[in-house]
Amino acid sequence: MSETNMKFCNSYFLVDPTKASLFDLLLLLFFPNLISKSFIDSTSDTLKTVRTSFASRWIIALAVLVQKILIFVRKPMAFIGRLLTYWPNLLSENGGFFKLILHLVTGKLVKPEESSTTYTSFIGCSDRRVELDEKINVATIEYKSMLSIMASKIAYENKSFITSVVRNTWKMEFVDFYDFYNAYQERNLTQAFVFKASSTNPNLIVVSFRGTEPFDADDWCTDLDVSWYEMKNVGKIHAGFSRALGLQKNGWPKENISLIHQYAYYTIRQKLRDMLAIDKNSKFILTGHSLGGAIAALFPAILAVHGEDELLDKLEGVYTFGQPRIGDEQFGEYMKEVVRKHGIKYERFVYNNDIVPRVPFDDKILFSYKHYGSCNYFNSLYKGKVKEDAPNANYINLLWLIPTILTGAWEFIRSFIIQFWKGKEC
Repeated sequence: MSETNMKFCNSYFLVDPTKASLFDLLLLLFFPNLISKSFIDSTSDTLKTVRTSFASRWIIALAVLVQKILIFVRKPMAFIGRLLTYWPNLLSENGGFFKLILHLVTGKLVKPEESSTTYTSFIGCSDRRVELDEKINVATIEYKSMLSIMASKIAYENKSFITSVVRNTWKMEFVDFYDFYNAYQERNLTQAFVFKASSTNPNLIVVSFRGTEPFDADDWCTDLDVSWYEMKNVGKIHAGFSRALGLQKNGWPKENISLIHQYAYYTIRQKLRDMLAIDKNSKFILTGHSLGGAIAALFPAILAVHGEDELLDKLEGVYTFGQPRIGDEQFGEYMKEVVRKHGIKYERFVYNNDIVPRVPFDDKILFSYKHYGSCNYFNSLYKGKVKEDAPNANYINLLWLIPTILTGAWEFIRSFIIQFWKGKEC
């Protein structure tokens, strides 16, 4: 049974991949009446739905299998990630390959420090741009979108790097960097930082959440989790993203009294209260890429649950990039009303065949995961269009297999040649 006090929700469906065996998955698929409750915790009505829907059972089995593989390779995956990150930083610190050899021979090798202002993540190594586009007017909506993109990008970096970029490159006020606790995995797994742009009118506070790190198995498991809680008058909400935001073992108490750990929702909410009390004219925006986008999109939902109207009125916008689904259709309708009531601008950006905005999968029966709001969809030619949602919604449609492979091949080739016709800034 779940460790969570379920009084805060009407219904729930929780899956624990660590407790599922391959035999359990076979039973789930082909002998639904023998479903093991060792890895599935749910209300009886929801279990009946699982037993009658093969599509739902297939999605559960697939998600659990992939999660089990990720858990199995967690350590080697992280080790490979550290190697692939350390090597380009080693090259950069020593001025390139030939100087690296020279420094190695002469005993002057410079070893990169992972906490330094110059050490970049794997994502940062692939794109070292951190400058803001000075041609964009700070008074426009486009500026907030572009600022959000860059804030989401550098959220993958260490505290020293982020602090340096915000203060020295962007000439803005760095507020703080956080490493938040996840009560269910019992370790710090959610990272975010806060800064303030004083060049805008009114002043703008930006909260940026770190997204799915490429070699972090825990992040990918959170994205693929199919578990949910259903809250009265709100709808179904993804369990993994709720936990990353700060869900407690007793649900969502309005105030958190823990003196031991910091939780994302409660800590950032208090920081916003304090900052907005000092500068009453300020506004704030939330942003994040991938997993970070999901946390950013869920944040105003919990503010609304707690009746934080004053904070919601100060929330100017939510800008997410490659954001996974975080709730069902009822939750989407709930959020549409929150956005409408408080005049919040919600912008969700999706690039082409990115898998993350298409998970968790939607079977239209048990999970019914839906995005809320419109989608700013960009194809492989970077042509943007506003859509209700991205095509190939569940990413497992065989009709899309060949186009997806061909597009991937084109994108790989283009990555080597785009600078010759678009310039080095692309």
